[in-house]
Amino acid sequence: MKKAHVIAALSLLATASCATGGVPAKEVPKISAGKVQGEIQVWSWDVAAKALERLAPAYEKAHPGTKVKVVDIGYDNAYDKITVGLKSGSGLPDVITLEDTAIPGYAENFPTGLVDLTGVAGKYEKDFDPAKWAAAKTAKGLYALPWDSAPVGLFYRRDYFEKAGVDPESIKTWDDAVKAGEKIKQATGKRLFVSDLTTAAGFTTLLQQLGQGYFKGGKVAVNSPEAVRALTLLKTLKEKDLLQNEKGWDGRVTATKQGKAATQPTAAWWTGTLTGEMPELSGKFGVIPLPAFDEGGARTSANGGSALAITAQTKNQDTAWSFVEWLLANKEQQVSMMRTEALFPAYLPSLSDPFFDEPQAYFGGQKINRLFADQVSQIPPVELTGDDTQAGELLKKAISAAVLNGKDPKAALDEAAQQIEAATR
Repeated sequence: MKKAHVIAALSLLATASCATGGVPAKEVPKISAGKVQGEIQVWSWDVAAKALERLAPAYEKAHPGTKVKVVDIGYDNAYDKITVGLKSGSGLPDVITLEDTAIPGYAENFPTGLVDLTGVAGKYEKDFDPAKWAAAKTAKGLYALPWDSAPVGLFYRRDYFEKAGVDPESIKTWDDAVKAGEKIKQATGKRLFVSDLTTAAGFTTLLQQLGQGYFKGGKVAVNSPEAVRALTLLKTLKEKDLLQNEKGWDGRVTATKQGKAATQPTAAWWTGTLTGEMPELSGKFGVIPLPAFDEGGARTSANGGSALAITAQTKNQDTAWSFVEWLLANKEQQVSMMRTEALFPAYLPSLSDPFFDEPQAYFGGQKINRLFADQVSQIPPVELTGDDTQAGELLKKAISAAVLNGKDPKAALDEAAQQIEAATR
């Protein structure tokens, strides 16, 4: 699933972290791996809810005496509902879906709200995308099991590259991409790629490619050399008129439909958007690994991903864990969700399935799933915290100042770092 900013829950989380009321301190019960029986309820939304609804009957058949009720709570209000439930200590189901960016905040602000899965899930650590495992874990425990991964690649228009005489395989670094972009713009009039500069998403993806998040070692790091380098790249692209600035998801989709840009650096889930919303463009797209900042450097990043967490309010932890394990630490189920709902697995053993080697007609017969599968284990893990959402909000001004208004990237990020330090203490 695509990355969200979890804005809806930000104010409630901030209140919860400072409040003296709310859920009384209590010891979170540990999963005993006992008898699996009875009913559990799972909250999710969109395509993830559809996957859960489709597979729940298969779980029930394999575990007689169990019942899995899936509730699609809708994305727009999901985090409001989850936050209110954690703060009040009631009203939550047995299992909830959480995006990577939401896990640290909930684990930190509600330390007794989610079940620590370390004892039952720790054995699977080497079987999951390292970046996603790091996102689900804090210093105190493992508070979710990774579900879908979101490796980033560079989607490109084959026809634009051909017209400009650019070999996509020749693009190894961002310097190569900039040079290719200039050549493509001269030949076709199209910019290199689309980005929404009113958000921090593009900057964040580049920063993770360099192996860093907003914080490092518990300290604000948005003005580190890596961060300056990421923002400088965006500024360079804009100065060379290679960046198509489009606001919001709809703007991005529309710009792609209209062919305004030659490439799109984004995650594997973009394939579902292309095939579902732009069938008329079949055969025009290809995918290559993300250009590296330095020759031999990381050629992927992450943009999205989700996990399943078990709430401490559950009265049936053993069945809740049994379902989560059956669904996510299982090659058959993960491949099924990839094939049917296009949820790219974070469970590494599933990536060896022959399905990932099938040519995709929409992409000119290219085996794009194998390309992304090979990148999953290479996604640089980064430090995530409960302050990331607030930091992302404060970074918007710095990004706009540097990219749109010409401010020095280091100066803009220094100013943002001071604001983040003051806001997060």
